[in-house]
Amino acid sequence: MSKRCLVVNLDRCSGCDSCVVHCKYENGLTLGEYWNHVTAVGPTGDFPDVEMYWLPVFCQQCENPACVSVCPTGASYRDPETNVVLVDKDKCIGCRYCMFGCPYGVRHFNETEGVVEKCTLCSQLTAAGDDVPACVHNCPTGARFFGDLDDPNSDASKELAKYDADAIHSLPDPGNAHPATKYILSPSIAAWKELI
Repeated sequence: MSKRCLVVNLDRCSGCDSCVVHCKYENGLTLGEYWNHVTAVGPTGDFPDVEMYWLPVFCQQCENPACVSVCPTGASYRDPETNVVLVDKDKCIGCRYCMFGCPYGVRHFNETEGVVEKCTLCSQLTAAGDDVPACVHNCPTGARFFGDLDDPNSDASKELAKYDADAIHSLPDPGNAHPATKYILSPSIAAWKELI
C-alpha cells in the first residue's frame, strides 16, 4: 500500500511561512483559510542553553483516518489510485464531523461553498507522479520532501534514511490513526515536544 506523504526536516525549517503562502496560492484558498500552518515550539530552557524549532502542521495522511470513518456520506475518502486522503466536495454536506474527528485540527470549513477542505498533497500536481506539492517546490531551505514511504527510492524515504531513529518523529496519535507524515528533528538541535 502506498504511503504518499510529506517528510519535514525541522533541522532546516526556518519558520518563514513560504509553505503556507504557496499552499494558499496554488489551491486558491480564501482569506482566513489555511491547509498548512507553522507553529513556533519554544524557546525553552535557560540561557545560554535555549532551544527552539518550527513545526509545520497539515494533513498527516493517516493510515487509519478518523475523518474518513466518521464521514456519513463518503465525502472524506482515500483515493484508490494514490492512497491520499481527500474530500469529494460533491458529496460533502458540511456537517463537519470530519473536522471533529481529525485529531490534528487541519480541516477547514469553506463558508462560501459550504464544504470542508484540507491539504490534498496538491493532487492536481502530484496525481500523475510528475511533480511535487507547492509547499515542497517552494521551500527556500529545502526542508520538505514528498514521496511514498514504501518506496525506498522516493525523496521522502531517502531523506529519512539519512537519520537515526532518535531524530525521526510523528505527531502524537491519540486514536490509533497512525499518521504517515514524519518529522526530522536532531537531538543536537532541540528536544522533540509532544504538543498536540
